[in-house]
Amino acid sequence: TVEPVEKSKSNLANTIMAAAKFPKALIGGNWKCNGTVSSIRSMAEVLNKAGPFSAQSEVVIACPSIHLTALKGILRQDIALSSQDVCFKKGYGAYTGEISAEMLADAGILWTLTGHSERRVGFGYPGETSQVVAIKTKNALDCGLSVIACIGEQLADRQNGTTMTVCAEQLDAIKNTLKEADWKKVVIAYEPVWAIGTGVTATPPQAQATHADIREWLSKNVSPSVAAETRIIYGGSATAANCSDLYAQPDINGFLVGGASLGGAFVNIINCTHLVSK
Repeated sequence: TVEPVEKSKSNLANTIMAAAKFPKALIGGNWKCNGTVSSIRSMAEVLNKAGPFSAQSEVVIACPSIHLTALKGILRQDIALSSQDVCFKKGYGAYTGEISAEMLADAGILWTLTGHSERRVGFGYPGETSQVVAIKTKNALDCGLSVIACIGEQLADRQNGTTMTVCAEQLDAIKNTLKEADWKKVVIAYEPVWAIGTGVTATPPQAQATHADIREWLSKNVSPSVAAETRIIYGGSATAANCSDLYAQPDINGFLVGGASLGGAFVNIINCTHLVSK
């Protein structure tokens, strides 16, 4: 059991949120390693036929790289596409198996994820360090891409009370690599690793407390304006059933959705922003 975090906002956090202005929530769908040639057409059709989306939502789909250009040709124009990762190296060259930021930009792909928890942990081999994630983030930004930079703690970190220690280390690597102006194209996805794909979701107070801590960290370590302008989205088993309660929290500016983005329920998550006044 993960205990709720009871925490009141500091005066600084209240001041930041009073100044914060977010034109739209960012609703991202991460399809992970899912989708065949035929099934992505079916998933695109569900979204294409869903009718008007909430005017308060900006929608981005991160699909496997092999499907990016095909999906770009069939998906409705108000959904942007994202890579799930980007090369550590810049440009073109002897980087077998990699896709560089330059390649993504050339293909008209506007976004990429960096630092997803599954890549940080690794797939049976050592995962990416925070420094690797930071360099990938900078490479993407330098090519004009927008970035959803993922951070988050393991269950043991949450239980030990070191959630922000872990998140701060991950953020610090990114901060040390970027210029302040770069943050205009960065969205932070807070992913409590213990809640990804497990069916366990951080309670709204838990998620809000960590989002507020992240925003306060940005204010103190980058700038108050970056803190006020950066969208911080939640990425731990968000579903159609819990998205409205989560989005109602003042520091939650959208979602990075995993399994629930593979079907029609994703439309309900996109449209939850229409139901919540912020």
